[in-house]
Amino acid sequence: MGNDSLWTVPPAEALRAGPGFRLEELDRAGTPGWTGDKDAAEDATTARGADLSDLQERLFAHGRTGGDRSVLLVLQGLDTAGKGGIVRHVIGMVDPQGVSLASFGVPTPIETSHHHLWRIRRALPQPGKIGVFDRSHYEQVLVVKVDELEPPEVNVRRYAELNRFDEGIMASGTTLIKVALMVSYEEQGARLRERLERPDKYWKYEPGDIDTRKKWGDFQAAYQEMFTSTSTGTAPWHVVPADHKWYARLAVTELLHGALAGLDLGWPKADFRPAVEKRRLAATMAEPDRVSTERSDDSSTPEQARQGDVAASEKKKKNPKKKSDKKDTKK
Repeated sequence: MGNDSLWTVPPAEALRAGPGFRLEELDRAGTPGWTGDKDAAEDATTARGADLSDLQERLFAHGRTGGDRSVLLVLQGLDTAGKGGIVRHVIGMVDPQGVSLASFGVPTPIETSHHHLWRIRRALPQPGKIGVFDRSHYEQVLVVKVDELEPPEVNVRRYAELNRFDEGIMASGTTLIKVALMVSYEEQGARLRERLERPDKYWKYEPGDIDTRKKWGDFQAAYQEMFTSTSTGTAPWHVVPADHKWYARLAVTELLHGALAGLDLGWPKADFRPAVEKRRLAATMAEPDRVSTERSDDSSTPEQARQGDVAASEKKKKNPKKKSDKKDTKK
């Protein structure tokens, strides 16, 4: 059975946060639309790798030849949701020169001095690139909202502002994929505990992760409002259950593949005459043969040739060529 047949519902449809979506009803350990097991999911993800690579190269070539299309994958999720794993295992299947990755943590003093979308605009992917946002402009209605970093009457206006921003991104030629990785409270606790028990995972842990975890309910409410207010018909949120990393990676792989395939990009046409360039190349390929033939006519070794050159030079010094004297023949 082919891997495609293991999807009863396409992931773009199965994971879409449509009208009436309720986050509290989401099974964080579920696999919406997928009927296969972990092994089948990993096989399907790997199998998509070649297609992703080909589609990305077409996009990259499109950008290099004056095209205006790009793709932006937005990854949102609380700590341990698996954003880094998506970057490593999904985006890692394509050529890194065609990827633009940006992470948005606490704003720097310079970033704080500008509008909150200033740093986002600067990181948008150029034509031909796949952009990846590890956290994004939506932090403004998540951590900023929960931690009350701006007045509620200001924050409530951010939803419309974010929708306008997304529409502007798409109008410029960027295909937008918004993904929210939703891990359960129990699974998040288990992953944090693993980071504390393994020295090779200490670098991933931040004491502030516990402070954020204590606000679990507030963050879930903020995510629900984000989905309700910013999952639009043209820029929907895809809510991915993330307790099973293998499913989350498969789902995002499929979403990215669908977006790239939907661009329907062919290979750019040549802006030169291939037949002429082939003849020019053939001419350069023949030159080394002629040089090799000329050298084969001289059977002397390099040292013999050098000695011969020295002898000829000495002979020239001893017997300089005399200029012919032309006498005046006037009578």
